[in-house]
Amino acid sequence: MEKFDLNFLASIFPNHTDYENKEIYTIFRDSREKVQQGLFIPIVGERFDSHEFISQAIENGAVAILSSRTELTQIPEGFPVFYVDDTIEALQTLANHYRHLVNPIVVGITGSNGKTTTKEIVASCLAAKYNVWKTIGNLNNHIGLPLTVLSMDRNCDVLVAEMGMSGFGEIELLSKIVEPDFGIITNIGESHIEHLGSREGIAKAKSEITCGFKENSVFIYDGDEPLLKTIEPRPFKEITCGFSKDLDYVIDDINQHNDQTSFSINSEALTIPLLGKHQAKNASFAYALCKELKIDVSSIKQQLNQLELPSMRFEKMDALNGSTIINDAYNASATSMIASIDVLKNMNYNKKIVVLGDILELGDFSKEDHKRVGQSIDSSIDEVLTYGEESKYILDGLTDNFAGKSKHFINQEELIDDLKQELDENTIVLFKASRGIKLEEVVNQLV
Repeated sequence: MEKFDLNFLASIFPNHTDYENKEIYTIFRDSREKVQQGLFIPIVGERFDSHEFISQAIENGAVAILSSRTELTQIPEGFPVFYVDDTIEALQTLANHYRHLVNPIVVGITGSNGKTTTKEIVASCLAAKYNVWKTIGNLNNHIGLPLTVLSMDRNCDVLVAEMGMSGFGEIELLSKIVEPDFGIITNIGESHIEHLGSREGIAKAKSEITCGFKENSVFIYDGDEPLLKTIEPRPFKEITCGFSKDLDYVIDDINQHNDQTSFSINSEALTIPLLGKHQAKNASFAYALCKELKIDVSSIKQQLNQLELPSMRFEKMDALNGSTIINDAYNASATSMIASIDVLKNMNYNKKIVVLGDILELGDFSKEDHKRVGQSIDSSIDEVLTYGEESKYILDGLTDNFAGKSKHFINQEELIDDLKQELDENTIVLFKASRGIKLEEVVNQLV
């Protein structure tokens, strides 16, 4: 399906070679990708310059390029070139123009934890009424988000855009690219505290999601978090969700079952095929958004019941000797690790083991936050196994409330050998760590 044509590009980037108007179906940055009617945007990084692969991109289907180089020797005569100062900034500019060309309802989602899950819940619920496009994978940064925008079809009704960051100014940039009609902050945790200095700094950085707001945009956020109540100025509608009784959408009557969690929001009974009260809160953001968009409750309930999450996000798996594994190894913060452990505490298994790896990007807060995870573990957990460097501090945080086995590993094979001896049909094992620890490699040896 056509995204736009070269005349649309020329209206944005007036410095270009002569061209015969053509339709663009695909926007791509990897010259190895085979496309049809593609616009190639060569990215320039610290150690690479994709301008060097323009000829390969043309062979693979590019019919036009953006270029920050004025001298190009590897393109056919008459090939359309649109000259820009910086191809990454041009990508972002193009995404903003395309956002206005398609003109969907835009939902921006950020937060220290739960933003990917909330994105999936929101997209599922909105699909009851709208043609929805959402962030795929981890395309949520200054390059990935524009590519997400440019990948949506012209008939898209709603864009659900996940926004990631590691420092100040990054969410502001993303918000100004997509100009959200609705902005959601799931929570404030400790992720990237090494760069932002404090939870207050994290709250300030996440709150940049409002920088791209329009006059009638709506801000939906975790009302249980005091740090989110200090954002100024607030010339937009606010909606709060959480467990406190004075919020707009109040979560209550939470019950965790084997494969689902039931709860109520403003006395409306709901069920999701996810485990834990933190997932009920993630669902509350979607529920509030759907109510704003006049989606009926029966449709919301039906969509919530059909939820499916990407792999490695509390993914339940059958393992050796009839045991059960929870693969939650996609990423971690102290807050999300504690939440996952709390879910495990309430699961109906005779033996519960947690395998916890390092939480990265904590800087000077690393020892304190790892110990805080240990302090959350009680006698409902039978074994605590840690893997990596910093995770040893989890064991230092264990209190008298925990009376089980604990051990630290720096060797993956030794951890695997130890676990194999523990697995039986009455055992469940939770795996949780930051993405860089690659705990899924351990999981793969046990399933």
